[in-house]
Amino acid sequence: MRKKELLEDIGEKELINRLGKFMPKNQASDDCALIKTKNEKLLINNDSLVENVHFSDDSISPQDLGWKAVVCNISDLLSSGSRKTLGITISLILPSKTEWVWVKELYKGINKALKEYGGIILGGDCSTGNQKTISITALGIQGEIQLQRNACKPGEIILSTGIHGLSKLGFMIQNKINIDENISLKKRLINKSINHFCRPKVKPHFLTNLIKTRSNKKIRRIGCTDSSDGLFQAIQDLAVASKCKAIINYEKIKKDKDWPKGDRWDEYYFFGGEDYELVFSLPRKWAKNLSKLDKNIIEIGYFMRGEPSIEFKDQKKNKLLNNIPFKHF
Repeated sequence: MRKKELLEDIGEKELINRLGKFMPKNQASDDCALIKTKNEKLLINNDSLVENVHFSDDSISPQDLGWKAVVCNISDLLSSGSRKTLGITISLILPSKTEWVWVKELYKGINKALKEYGGIILGGDCSTGNQKTISITALGIQGEIQLQRNACKPGEIILSTGIHGLSKLGFMIQNKINIDENISLKKRLINKSINHFCRPKVKPHFLTNLIKTRSNKKIRRIGCTDSSDGLFQAIQDLAVASKCKAIINYEKIKKDKDWPKGDRWDEYYFFGGEDYELVFSLPRKWAKNLSKLDKNIIEIGYFMRGEPSIEFKDQKKNKLLNNIPFKHF
């Protein structure tokens, strides 16, 4: 008798690959769908936050959750090259015993994020269920440069819009998870990490800076994704989609000035998730120009020809690759 396949067996990536066969070619290769209209190209993204998977009432306030639900969608739009967020629709699944004040605070957070990054609430849907779920569909307008995971090229420099690991640390602090008994964390790092977890920020001027520093005007497509599932997963997604080998230069990785040293802290940095930084690749000259304009841009490594995979330039760090990225199933 043939064994039934379960989602926990095939995993999230394989599930997406299989669902992609029901769609037009390459429709599921990026976080956002691209639709061409008469006047504009629309980007459409959907992201869901599920209670006890992505959040709990003990770890994050409803207002912060509303903010975060918007930001994770806008991050996906930006990673596809959105120049403007038009608006969002919101689907809520809530237990019938949910207090109205919780919903009110959630929408306050949603509106604060929209005020910060643009867009309006266009509508949505409500239903009852056993656990809280916030599902948002965001619509944006495609900018001059198209950002896709499969556009990286051998020889290009891998960069990130910022440091990683802070949201993971904030999550652990908020959930009272034992971190490291041998480490005394500075109060500044604790507060910064909690803020990164509860109120993450995105880089709305990224596309503008890309266009300003572009050395070759003919280039209208680059490789990019966001690090919502962790820095390692972002680089791996780019390598697999672009059929390139990624070489990470550990010595060039920037961390918070108070970030502790050690293998465990490297794991938090590379595999943490929910930092919502953009991870992308550019030709060397373009990368140099962008780094001069935006001092927060970090060079991570480079792509080369080879089997889609990740290696550290310092071979001693390759043991980090034994870790397993975040999985939804």
